[in-house]
Parts: sequence; C-alpha cells; structure tokens
Amino acid sequence: MSYVQGFVIPVPTANKEAYRVLATSVAPLFFDYGAQRIVECWGDAVQRGSNTDFFRAVSAEDDENIVFSWIIWESKEFCDQAMEKMTADERMAEPPSNPFDGKRMIYGGFETLSEINRASDTVGYVQGYVAPVPQDNKAAFETMAATMGEIASDHGALAAYDCWGTDIADGETTDLKRAVKAAPDDVVVFGFTAWPSKEAHSAAMPNLQSDDRMPKPGSEMPLDGSRLIFGGFEVLMDGRPSE
Repeated sequence: MSYVQGFVIPVPTANKEAYRVLATSVAPLFFDYGAQRIVECWGDAVQRGSNTDFFRAVSAEDDENIVFSWIIWESKEFCDQAMEKMTADERMAEPPSNPFDGKRMIYGGFETLSEINRASDTVGYVQGYVAPVPQDNKAAFETMAATMGEIASDHGALAAYDCWGTDIADGETTDLKRAVKAAPDDVVVFGFTAWPSKEAHSAAMPNLQSDDRMPKPGSEMPLDGSRLIFGGFEVLMDGRPSE
C-alpha cells in the first residue's frame, strides 16, 4: 500500500489563483524526488458543523476557504528519504512565499488501509474527510473503508483512499488531532473519494446511497461520526511525474 501526506490549509479566497500557481510551480520538485501524485483541492461544499468542521480545524477566518490536498509516495521510508534529500536541493534555498498562513496549516503522514486508484484518469471533484478512530477499531474501520471504496468505485468514482495516521505531530495552534477532538486512544484517519467531475459525483449519489451494501441507519460504526470533518472540493491541480 502507498504512503500519503495529507494537508488541510486555510487560504484567503482572493488568493485562490496564487495558491494554484504556487502548487503548480513546486510540484516538479516533489516529482523529482519520487512523489507519485499530487492533488490540490479548493473547498466547494464544505459545511460548518455543530461540533467539528474543516474551518474550525485550521481556525479559518471569514474571508478564507479550505484547501484539501495530498501527496502519494510508494512508502513511508521512501518519503522520509526524499524529504531529507530535498532539504539540500538548491531550489529550497529561497522557497516561494506562501499565499496563506502556514502556521495554521495542518498535516500528517498516513499509511493506506484501503486503496482504489485508476491512475490514468484525471480527477475533477473530491469528497475529503478526516476522522478519529479508536486504535482497537482499526480492523473494523479497514473493513468498512474497503466496502465503501468498492461501492463508490462501482458507481463511478476514480479513486478511493482511506488512510491510517502514522505520523501526526502536535501543533502550536492547530493540528489534526485537535481538528477532530481526538481522544488519547484515537488515531486520526484521512481519506478521499475522487470523481471525474462534480456532475458525475452528484449523479452518482442517489444510486450510491440506495446501494444495498451501504451501512443501514443506526448501524454500529467503528468511528465517532459526530467528530468527523468532511466536505466537497473542486480540483485545482492533479499532477503526476509525466506531466
């Protein structure tokens, strides 16, 4: 299975294009060191929740939107080695200025538990989530994630990843643990379902929700849904090394 670096970033709405340009300009550096895919997404249907949500996760201000993004590597070991090598790259000597407040960005490293990927297809719309899962529920979560991924794929999704947190740092002001009010025995999970377009996603939803394999209302779940944060995102960049 792959290793995923996941990010949630508050970006001023006025800086949308500046963020896309930044992401596009730095992607080749990561590809030179072995990154397999980088996807950057802009909040489209991100709702505010009564308990947790993406906006609270990064202390977003009124004029800011949410960027949800990820980088895929072949393994954690490969990613760690690449990160170390990148620090010595001359292109890192003068990093570009960020069109966002990096102090509120939250991120982590994740091993994939369930992975469906049609690598040749370009993604147009993404459903992304972050959630807390009790450590003891890992096997149950993996089983549920695999089933949900199969259902989404059968109804037209291009990719479905569900990832288990292995490198989640504590932040000074924001971090992934606080984003989902993780308990001491909780592990943060990061996942997404990718679609060809928002229209394809919308068209698939009725059929997906009526699929007999979907969990029945009231079913016991391996995670606390009241602390799950999620949203729909348009894709700003879907990059791979060959591009």
